[in-house]
This record gives sequence, C-alpha cells and structure tokens, in this order.
Amino acid sequence: MIATAEAAHSPGRGIQSSVLALNRFYTAIHVVSVRRAFCLLAKQMAEVIEVEDGAWVTYDFDGWIQGSKDRWAAFSAGEASFPIEPDDWIQSVNFPVLVPRILRLLNFDRVPRNAVRFSRRNVFLRDENRCQYCRRVFNAHQLSLDHVIPRSRGGTTAWDNIVTACRRCNTRKGGRTPSEAGMALHQAPFRPARNPVLSYQLTSAKYASWRIFLQ
Repeated sequence: MIATAEAAHSPGRGIQSSVLALNRFYTAIHVVSVRRAFCLLAKQMAEVIEVEDGAWVTYDFDGWIQGSKDRWAAFSAGEASFPIEPDDWIQSVNFPVLVPRILRLLNFDRVPRNAVRFSRRNVFLRDENRCQYCRRVFNAHQLSLDHVIPRSRGGTTAWDNIVTACRRCNTRKGGRTPSEAGMALHQAPFRPARNPVLSYQLTSAKYASWRIFLQ
C-alpha cells in the first residue's frame, strides 16, 4: 500500500520506531531510539546499514539525508512507487527523513553480555502476555508474576521459577504449587537465549532486516 504525502508527514510516528545497533564488527549489541540513532549519525559515530535482498549498503549521515531527499522527491513526483509507511519517516524542518533500521557504531568494539536481564516486562514478553495457567492473552496491566514454587517453599525469583499469570489465576493458585492447586502450566518457565524485546520485534515485518544480524 502506498501512503499519501499527508500520512507520510504524520508527526511522531517514525520517532517511535526502534533502531538495531551493531558494534564495529557487525555484532548486534542493543536497540536504540530514533533520536539516539540520529545523534550518533550526526556526530559521525555511526553509519546506516540498509539491507535489501540479503545484501547491505552503508551510508554516512550526509549520504542518508541526501538519499532521503532523493527518495521523497522521486515518490512525490510520481517517478517511484515504493511503499512508504508513516512510521518509516520523521519530519525535519524542511523535508521528511527516512528512519534507519540498523546502525553500525564505528568505534565500539565490545560485545554484548549473554545474560538476559530479568524483569517484569521481559517475563511478559517471553510468555507473549499469556497467562501460563488459563492460557488467555491479556494486556500487561492485567498480568502479574507468579512463583511456580512459592517463596514460602524456598522458590526463587528467577527465570526458571517465574511465569506470567492473570490476577484471577494468581489469586486462585495462592501459596500452592501448580499440582496442589490443580492448575497445569502452559509451558515450563525458562531463561530466554535472546532478549525478549528483540524476539518480539522480529515478529514484525518492519524489523525483518534485523534477522540477518541476529541469526
């Protein structure tokens, strides 16, 4: 679907996107905001990597800005019919700028730690916002964390003992184990191999280009 010029100029849409940051050796290290991405580009601390058909092209800040101008001009003149979605662009003072999907940090050599941070949000994402007892999907504010082995029995607050539970199921289970409460787990809790935020974003076609660097 081709977006209209008015839609592509929608303020705030592109700024909400995420950008995958690679180190100097093309290893994915973390996800940054669009604001942070353009700051790094403007300071010449990073370059854009654009992936197409399994290959990629790199751009410095000036090259990316000029390329955005050229693409927008071609689209506006009817000379190009590539898909443009509102969240692919941000509006600068004078013209729209394409939001990059991937950056390479030119002077950053470190590699990410393998440990995935344990947090409420990451547990919800690991379990896909699904209660591990009734198996229904809920909004985050309707969910809670449950200790499979209760803390009163020595259960720890860790990846392999915490699951997502809706408030009703959590209350029903109480301070019992699942077997004692007659409640079967949808899946056993586990430590994810990859940051659940990345796994969640990879389900969107918008971030398909990340896969080549995350496999």
